[in-house]
Amino acid sequence: METTSHSQSNLVKKLIWFVVILISGGGAGYYYYSTQGSQTAPKKPSPPPQSVVTAKVEERDFPVIIETSGNVISANIVDIRPQVTNIISKVHITEGQEVKAGDILFSLDDRADRANYEKAQALAEDAMRQYNRAEELVKQNFISKASADTALANANSAKSAANAAQVLLSYDTIRSPITGKAGVINVFPGSLVQPGNVVSTTSTAAATTTLGAMVTITQLNPINVQFTVPETYMASLLQLQKSSTGLIVQVQLGNGQKKQGKVFVVDNQVDPSIGAVKVKASLDNSDYALAPGRFVTVTLQTQILKNSLVVPSQAIISSPVSDQIYTVDEENQVTLNKIKVLAQNNGFGVVTGIKPNDRVVVEGKQNLRPGSKVVEANNSANKPTNNPSSNPTEKKSGP
Repeated sequence: METTSHSQSNLVKKLIWFVVILISGGGAGYYYYSTQGSQTAPKKPSPPPQSVVTAKVEERDFPVIIETSGNVISANIVDIRPQVTNIISKVHITEGQEVKAGDILFSLDDRADRANYEKAQALAEDAMRQYNRAEELVKQNFISKASADTALANANSAKSAANAAQVLLSYDTIRSPITGKAGVINVFPGSLVQPGNVVSTTSTAAATTTLGAMVTITQLNPINVQFTVPETYMASLLQLQKSSTGLIVQVQLGNGQKKQGKVFVVDNQVDPSIGAVKVKASLDNSDYALAPGRFVTVTLQTQILKNSLVVPSQAIISSPVSDQIYTVDEENQVTLNKIKVLAQNNGFGVVTGIKPNDRVVVEGKQNLRPGSKVVEANNSANKPTNNPSSNPTEKKSGP
């Protein structure tokens, strides 16, 4: 009985040792094959360099050009109105006619005023003759010096009355005070005109009253453009205005047409409601392409940023947080840099946060990540060579 129990105990021990050896061998085999598999597995290849186009950062002077809206105004505009109540006898111009300063526009009925002038002139001549006689009589001691003085006063008074009558007579001939172009004529021969803003005219069987001028003379060449610029540029505008070339502006007419002019006045006060200053420029308008009241787009150079870092605007990555730009080092590895854009125009921008002669990524930056390897798409880097001041058509970003 004891022999049988002892045999069973040995059998159990052998089974236990067999299971332990089996488990240990399986673990060792798993470790060996897993280790060998990891050492022989192929490595994942690194991504190839991305093809990009780069440009070098230039250090040079950069003109700041702004774009704003303006409206065309006439250099001189005059509403022609009568100074006396009278009837128009003749209209000497036609609508749209070019007139010069001093040209006769309208003639009024001057019969009564001419008669009054001739009467006053005759009285003045008679009074002068009376004075001359009094001077002779004084020399002969026939009358006193006081009588001669009275005769002189009468002569001067009559002469003044004749001059006043001559002025009234001149009001019957209405002349153009400026050189310009006549607008719509609101009166006709036979119309009754009166001083003031009301011009009375007869156009039909019934008399009608029209508010306005007899005609408006507008100077169209040269013509002015008025616009506003932010108050921060006032000092630089005044400084550039004093330069030898003056402050040049360009006006966009549409269809690719432009006109160039020169600023002749920068207002001496700032409009506090909009924080801007008024500016006027004069332009040649011999082709009459511009008319008063028209809205135009004006571009002008406000200042020059000295020794600025200039990059193509295409290289700048804009985001709500900050502006950024990719630079490429000597190992063709890219770095994302935070920058500040001071100004932009004509496809170029002035930035801070990078160094001169740095290579910046212009094209191909959409798939880049910091640390990516790149290769130049062409053999030579594109360099910004255009001069922004040659074609100022884009807006300034603002410092």
